[in-house]
Amino acid sequence: MFNLNNPIVDLTVLMEQHKNKFTKSEKKLYNYITENFEEPVYQSLTEIAIACQVGEATVLRFCRKLGYKGYQEFKLALARELSTREKIGNDDSYIGKVRNNMVQVINDTYKLVDEDQLQKAINQIHDARTVVVYGVSSSGIAGLDMQNRLMRIGINIQTITDSHNQVIRSNSVDSETVIIAISLTGSTKDLVDAVKTGKNHGASIIAITNYTESPLTRYADSVLLTSAKENPLDSGSLVSKISQLFVIDLLCTGITMKNYEKAKQTKEQIAQTISNKLY
Repeated sequence: MFNLNNPIVDLTVLMEQHKNKFTKSEKKLYNYITENFEEPVYQSLTEIAIACQVGEATVLRFCRKLGYKGYQEFKLALARELSTREKIGNDDSYIGKVRNNMVQVINDTYKLVDEDQLQKAINQIHDARTVVVYGVSSSGIAGLDMQNRLMRIGINIQTITDSHNQVIRSNSVDSETVIIAISLTGSTKDLVDAVKTGKNHGASIIAITNYTESPLTRYADSVLLTSAKENPLDSGSLVSKISQLFVIDLLCTGITMKNYEKAKQTKEQIAQTISNKLY
């Protein structure tokens, strides 16, 4: 395979070199990428396949023909090339840019809120005996925040960030369990495998993800969309977590409102318990 650590690598040059070898379907990909160079960085394998009206196998074949192991490696090369094209602004420009990105991602996520899906997810959590949250890396951090919020209103919740423990836990769920899977791409294989196992054992599934079309959403009973563009070089960015935390806050607030008296009582008990820990 092509060595991506080699600074000589230029994706556009590679595509031009292989242009005459592309099949009819692969040329659709070539045309789409050259005309929308930034878009594939933020698209899942499923999304780019749909955008180009080709099969996922065609996308993988296209990437391998260029010398990459798969679509993720291809996206990484694309992100690297994009980063070299960007001009660095003045020293204080990043402050406003960060603020604008934060505000923009919340506004974009707000526009994606489907109230029917949100209420369905709230009902799933309300009716469940046990809530299990799956997330890895930065999505796992968002899951831990959700655990902290829901524990404070009396929800029996557990967040698991280790992929092996996720699949182990999925073998002991049942119809009274809801699994909340948090994944920006919806394509993290180990997480999707754990969700599939949980689904087969009767658990209901809530997906918090950036993409409507992904391996994760195929198993979801409710899909709550986030809107956080993140290229492979920005993995784990705070912007993506802000989008996830906004959706999590909607869920937690909705559940609190649905169980207001119980939530209020539990919060007061917790506050009293914690106060005893302070000097």
